[in-house]
Parts: sequence; structure tokens; C-alpha cells
Amino acid sequence: MTDAPSGQNVKLQSADDKDFEVSVEVASMSVTIKNMLEDLSPDSDTPIPLPNVSGKILDKVIDYCKYHYEHPTPSSDDKKDAGEKRTDDIIPWDQDFCKVDQATLFELILAANYLDIKPLLDLTCKTVANMIKGKTPEEIRKTFNIKNDFTPEEEEQVRKENEWCEER
Repeated sequence: MTDAPSGQNVKLQSADDKDFEVSVEVASMSVTIKNMLEDLSPDSDTPIPLPNVSGKILDKVIDYCKYHYEHPTPSSDDKKDAGEKRTDDIIPWDQDFCKVDQATLFELILAANYLDIKPLLDLTCKTVANMIKGKTPEEIRKTFNIKNDFTPEEEEQVRKENEWCEER
């Protein structure tokens, strides 16, 4: 099948059976949805089921895709060639978009991964990286509510084995 014509809308259905109508161009920012669209007939009115994404999260993902479809980010291939990922290059709109509770942020990561929207996955992972940056293991455990199941001896052993990566 060929891609749906430009200007056409597609229905997406969340795990909790909420329907969302978006343009094919916006929906195609998701590689997963783009591939599904190629398998549908162009005049199909059947919603595309997204069983791994709740309505609340799909609504946010659509907001992200609409914004970035209307405001494309300039390509930054130069710094990708250097092999270095930055976490301090998040535009203000994206920063506001990620100001959500932890559960929502992690659901957005899962949705971005499932829907194969690399820029959203990068953004949400950078946000988590920034939450961790500069914190001690104990502060990270507290931030993410992680139980420490190491004995003091095991923890010391891990510290010794990973001394090379400590900032001094």
C-alpha cells in the first residue's frame, strides 16, 4: 500500500479505548504507526489500536508530535558525529512538556519506545539523566524510591570495582 494522502486524518485508539484523530503527517512521526498506515487501505476508517499506550499518555504524545511537526527542530548531525550525547540542549517547550510526575515520565518513555518516536525517547531519557546527574547513589535511590538491597560489604565492593568512573 502507499502512504495515505497528505491532509488526511487517521484514528488512533489507546489501550483504554479512547479514540484520537490526528493528521497522517503527525501520526507518521511514529515509525510504528507509519508502518501500520502502510498496511491499511487509504480509505480505511478503522482506528489503529495502540494496546501499550493509555489515553492520557497518547494525548501527551500527540501534543508532542503536533508541536514538533509544526516547529521542526533543526538537524544537529554535527554533534552526533562527535559521538557525544548532551543533556543540556533541551528547548524550553520540551522542558515544560517534561514537567510531569515520575510515573507519567516513565510511561512517556515506554510509549516513545513502543511507538518508535526517537526524538521523544531521547528527550524523556535526557530528562531522567538530568534528574540523576550529580547525585549520590543514596540521593538517586531516594529520588526514584529504589530500595538498597546491598549489604555494606557488597556496596563497598561495587565502589572499588567502579572507582574509575567516580568524578573526583
